[in-house]
Amino acid sequence: MASSTLHIFFLPLITPGHLLPLVDMAKLFAQRGVKAFLVTTPGNAARIYDSLERGGNAGDGVQVLQIEFPSSVAGMPDGSDTFGALRNPEVTEGFFAALNALRRPFEQLVKEHAPDCLISDAFFPWTLDVAAEFGIPRIVFQASGGFTLNALGALIHACPHRGVSDDEEAFVLPGLPDRIEMTRAQIPEFILSMPDYLKDMGVSQVKSYGVVMNTFRELEPAYCTKIGGLKTWFVGPVGLCNVDAADKAVRGEKAGDNIQCCLSWLDAQAPASVLYLCFGSLCRFTRPQLHEMALGLEAAGHPFLWVLRDDDDTGADVLPAGFEERTNGRGFVLRGWAPQLLILGHPAVGGFVTHCGWNSILEAVTSGVPMVAWPLFAEQFINEKLVVRVLRVGVAVGAVTCSTKEEERVLVSREKVERAVAQVMGGGEVAEAMRRRARELAAMAKKAVEVGGSSHSGLGDLIQELVNFKKP
Repeated sequence: MASSTLHIFFLPLITPGHLLPLVDMAKLFAQRGVKAFLVTTPGNAARIYDSLERGGNAGDGVQVLQIEFPSSVAGMPDGSDTFGALRNPEVTEGFFAALNALRRPFEQLVKEHAPDCLISDAFFPWTLDVAAEFGIPRIVFQASGGFTLNALGALIHACPHRGVSDDEEAFVLPGLPDRIEMTRAQIPEFILSMPDYLKDMGVSQVKSYGVVMNTFRELEPAYCTKIGGLKTWFVGPVGLCNVDAADKAVRGEKAGDNIQCCLSWLDAQAPASVLYLCFGSLCRFTRPQLHEMALGLEAAGHPFLWVLRDDDDTGADVLPAGFEERTNGRGFVLRGWAPQLLILGHPAVGGFVTHCGWNSILEAVTSGVPMVAWPLFAEQFINEKLVVRVLRVGVAVGAVTCSTKEEERVLVSREKVERAVAQVMGGGEVAEAMRRRARELAAMAKKAVEVGGSSHSGLGDLIQELVNFKKP
């Protein structure tokens, strides 16, 4: 039975960090002859249209099926169907209720199109029941890496944080191949007080057919094991399916008018001389923190490209007076969305200040760029440990408080920013070792997705498994 007989539904969470990798994954399946259907909301469908037009095989690529998002249930403005409309990264009970309300229209699509498998984001536990109703497998997409899931498992099951006296006392995560220390202040709130929806996600995953992940074995070999005892396929970095500049430029959003000016500016910089700063689509900072960041960058003295959110809180007035004038020529402030794959892959970029979202880490790895780790919330502090302690391709900026509320975080001083930038962008053996290690990981990533590589084979194994499941 050929893979072209397979019809697979992909259901991503609507936040970009979950949506974009499943879009890329669907494209990879389509390139193997699978009929891939991506189910998402109209607003997100518009965001990914250009990327899908360039992906897949001619006439046999990814088909988008749209379902309306019940914005009012999530407490979002009417007509909103993207996670960013909440203007904060917190997953509320209302937002999860809205995700549950997608079940009925999704079931109708399954009935109409009769897919052979559901590949569903973990945030949709009810897809387990839908798959069972139609007699097809449900595979969970986890938007984190193997190290992160193992570390979260250690926190959930062993609860080592309960043995410390305060939020700043360090403890060791038990049962991991590497010695990883954390503090209670760095643990996400959903671990300290687990909401019911997260428990539902865990129960549904254990009963699922398997797990598929956007990572590769060579990146975290000690942690690429069966997740929860389930069959697990490692098929990343899926972002490498975006091969040329045109693919990278349309991944996620349409570029603004100033992006060409930004790229031209990069073209004029020396190789590996520019520090790139970007904190994803959902991260926010207080004005005092933005000032400290700016003044630290100014003191560090390296060329930089800084992406600021294009909203009411990150206009020109939030930066220190005269900052852009003083750094004119060696600094470029880009407001709005940036084509990150394109920028990280530019030869002028030599370092990346990141919030440690999993997609951003993988994109830095595939580009061979070392990182300044500035985690903010969710599992980002765990990802920081991977970057700094395990992979050894970055330094910590000194963030200590995990919170979705920017006003609750301890201020990172300009001195810490300057010091971290110097460690990554400066000379010396430590910086060169990070750069060398980053280049090695980039080579491993590219090899993993080539024919015969671990991720290429993993995807083939998954497709064959689903072909065999479908056989009468």
